[in-house]
Amino acid sequence: MVVNTCYRFVFNREDAEDLAQEVFIEVHRSLDRFREESKLSTWIYRIAVTKSLDHLRRLKRKKRFSSLKRLIGADDDPAASIAAPERDNPADALADKERVAVLREALESLPDSQKAAFLLSKQDGYGNQEIADILQTSVPAVESLIHRAKKNLQSRLQRYYESEG
Repeated sequence: MVVNTCYRFVFNREDAEDLAQEVFIEVHRSLDRFREESKLSTWIYRIAVTKSLDHLRRLKRKKRFSSLKRLIGADDDPAASIAAPERDNPADALADKERVAVLREALESLPDSQKAAFLLSKQDGYGNQEIADILQTSVPAVESLIHRAKKNLQSRLQRYYESEG
């Protein structure tokens, strides 16, 4: 579950596995500081999200457009888990792949906090209170982040599809 959480942020299996190792090293190092104010799994997810977001920030500092390489790479394609069923028609299969790439690019363009809240809610199925615990914020802040993420995604996707005709 930790690897999958990291993967949803970094879209690269090797990076997600490395981050998961870092998460468990951090858990081991700081287990004595766990105050049992939340569930252990929530605490671990908070560490995983933080490590993933830190990783993304480091990537952005190193190279602004390094994520474009991942969009092109076939091995690092997270679309496999969300792609539409394979089609007999190659044109339909290509269109499905393009839609997933457009959605991924729109997700990557979101601010980190919006992306984290949106993915935890819509992809991982967490409730707003759990997300608030993971992100160490309030429930109204989570609701606002998810709302703004939806609006930003809608705007970006609408612009893309209107320009495509």
